[in-house]
Amino acid sequence: MNIINQVVLHCTQYLTASEMAEIDHEISIMETREAAGIEALKIVQANRGWINDDSLTAIAQYLKMSTAELEGVATFYNLIYRQPVGKYVIHLCNSISCHLTGYNEILQTIKQHLAIDYGQTTTDGLFTLLSNVCLGGCDKSPVMMIGDKHYQQLNVEKTIEVLTQLKNLSDEGKNI
Repeated sequence: MNIINQVVLHCTQYLTASEMAEIDHEISIMETREAAGIEALKIVQANRGWINDDSLTAIAQYLKMSTAELEGVATFYNLIYRQPVGKYVIHLCNSISCHLTGYNEILQTIKQHLAIDYGQTTTDGLFTLLSNVCLGGCDKSPVMMIGDKHYQQLNVEKTIEVLTQLKNLSDEGKNI
């Protein structure tokens, strides 16, 4: 009979002091520890790029909530990534306003220019393409969000220009 030894880290061994300090701040301004769930996920994701199972478990343990509860939060909130993503995550708005003003053309441009489809990451690890139900820019559609920046009134040329600029920035070792 094979015995598998499982090592379970305590959340304070997994989360960094800086992450815990930021989470503690969020806890201090919320009514309950659990209410800091989204912010805690965002803090850890900002440092690690995405939320893997170990991160989720450690955050849940730190917030004194079940992993299942926090998983529900993580999977509901579309800006929490539960799998690895590229350096630049493209959220392309697929609302009715965007559909009426050129969404399909922008989608095809991104897919062809980067050689990826929804949910995929470029081979160089730079870009991941995701859909988003609404980015709140209906009066300036079509819209995409990369990082915390919105790109509005997109057309083919502008879309390619944005993607090229980001690639060039990355090639130079800079961030937006």
